[in-house]
Amino acid sequence: MAKNYDIRMKRIYTDASQADGTRALADRLWPRGIKKAEAKIDLWCKKVTPSNELRKSYHSKEIKFEAFAERYLNELNTHADELLPLMRAARQGRLTLLSAVKELEHSHVPVLRYAIDSALRHEDEQAEGSEPSSPVCFATSFTNNE
Repeated sequence: MAKNYDIRMKRIYTDASQADGTRALADRLWPRGIKKAEAKIDLWCKKVTPSNELRKSYHSKEIKFEAFAERYLNELNTHADELLPLMRAARQGRLTLLSAVKELEHSHVPVLRYAIDSALRHEDEQAEGSEPSSPVCFATSFTNNE
């Protein structure tokens, strides 16, 4: 039976809460106006953000969200080992992905959440809930899922 993982999204500008669980910043650059000491960040996941080229294509409306999401999932697949800290955090309890973007639902954050959840479910199916061991275990889940 598949475990349900509690992976949430939140703007970094919203106050931190104990209910956030592990707080992971999912932006390449540090958000403006936020002091590092006050951010209460547990992880900063710079390497799991979209490439500059992909991000610029999406923001300039050269590509639609569906194409952006597909390309971003492919990028994540090329460095899937960077998801391991996020996967471990999600296995331990609630994981809150933080970003400075204004519209979380139309950004990279829900795609990242999907990738983490898919990798965890794929690994659960393969190893029945063991701790993540290597990116090889789940790298194919991004391209084979839905």
